[in-house]
Amino acid sequence: MRACAIVSAVSVALLYSVLVSAQAPAANSANQGVNPVRLMDRPEVRVSRVEIAPGAVRSVHTHDDVRFHLWIPISGKLEITIGSGKPVEAGSGQAFFMEKGTPHSFRNVGAPLPLYWKSS
Repeated sequence: MRACAIVSAVSVALLYSVLVSAQAPAANSANQGVNPVRLMDRPEVRVSRVEIAPGAVRSVHTHDDVRFHLWIPISGKLEITIGSGKPVEAGSGQAFFMEKGTPHSFRNVGAPLPLYWKSS
């Protein structure tokens, strides 16, 4: 009887750990290859450089803590999706303006891509 209880307890513990690990997302799996670096963070403006590995995707997100979002690729070639619009190819120097809370995502369709964005 005692052995049966131990086997049952171990089985339940193993089953629980398998279920929990299957549901837990891998760390940074949604945005692997996307490396943001904060260059300036003030109440009136925030500036970051984001390096994106080839093929990496920044999942859909918003910035609700700013009035606007200005996004400018510095080098490389990427694809950006803003709101419900279709993906658009963007090259270096092309600027994109978004109001507070606008959903957007992007992906690198070329070589490593550093870019700058600022919000205020």
